[in-house]
Amino acid sequence: MAQTVPETPTLGRTTFWGIGLAAALAACAKAGTAGLSAWSPHGTPVSAVVIAVLLGILWRNVLGIGAAGPGLQWVLQRVLRVGIALVGLRLTLAGLGSVGLVAAAIVGACIATALTTSYVAGRLFGLPPGFTKLLAVGTAVCGCTAVAAVSPALRARPAETGLALTCVVVLGCAGMLLYPWLADLVFHGNARAAGVFLGTSIHDTSQVIGASLIYAQQFGVPDAVPVAGFTKLLRNLSMLALIPLAAWSAERADDRDTRPAGARDDLRTRWRKVMPPFLLVFVALALVRTAGDAALGQTSAAATWNGAIGALLMASDLLLVCGMTAVGLSVSLRDLRGIGWRAPCAAVIVATAVALCSLGLTKLWLG
Repeated sequence: MAQTVPETPTLGRTTFWGIGLAAALAACAKAGTAGLSAWSPHGTPVSAVVIAVLLGILWRNVLGIGAAGPGLQWVLQRVLRVGIALVGLRLTLAGLGSVGLVAAAIVGACIATALTTSYVAGRLFGLPPGFTKLLAVGTAVCGCTAVAAVSPALRARPAETGLALTCVVVLGCAGMLLYPWLADLVFHGNARAAGVFLGTSIHDTSQVIGASLIYAQQFGVPDAVPVAGFTKLLRNLSMLALIPLAAWSAERADDRDTRPAGARDDLRTRWRKVMPPFLLVFVALALVRTAGDAALGQTSAAATWNGAIGALLMASDLLLVCGMTAVGLSVSLRDLRGIGWRAPCAAVIVATAVALCSLGLTKLWLG
């Protein structure tokens, strides 16, 4: 599993094999979905995302990826993000208003839970403070992006950053594959409740969308996908406060003059990761959908408008399956060796505490 967040490679010959591998496995996943659904009892649907992620993990850890790395990175940084942005077309301002305040309150409670539990678990297992803080923001906010954005502000050591990235990615993938069934067990098809739970309990944006897609495909609740995406957007916004707080904490721990040369400039560059462009497009498309429905919903152009929306959402589904295949292909089980037991135990405790907080509050307010 990657220990850093690499830059996006340019599209070219070096990316061909990775893109082709992700697309081929995604096609196998879509075909497998149709076959397994037909053979399952009572025609129960089988999520293409589950098959895609599992195929990716199996391929990576049995056959390896060879020269496909740059192409897979391109899929993760481009294809997957375009698919996530198009999910915004499922959402309208009315949908935002119906869930916004409750989602924001649950997001705040989960962030507080992650920060508190990380501190306690770090002290309990004797973990370095840098790793403990990175684990907290990675679990509470947005996985790898949060770890990469806050690490320079905390002046964390590379080993601490790599360990935090490994923990949040592994546990986020586990939550992506398991939490959709928990959401169905607790919320019984309630799209708003399931979306808020998945959006607040899973680490990375791609993992949240993957989990909500699994839930939508497996249990027939497509409206949970945009709710989960919007809830995750609220979590990302909390970085606007957490990055300055992390920098302030580091300033108090060390004398201002000891800050490494160029650290301030690096911190400024990390602000761009607080609100990635694809999430801004997600919001913009929700506004476009709202305006289009209002302007064209009762006119002769309604059929054309709805057809265009349907085509774009179908494209989003295909891009997301391909992107989630690349997520599976990025998971290396070998990287779990040699990291000890204390850090993973702390990470499991923090992730469990956040999931229980989200589950309880969501059940109380939306269930």
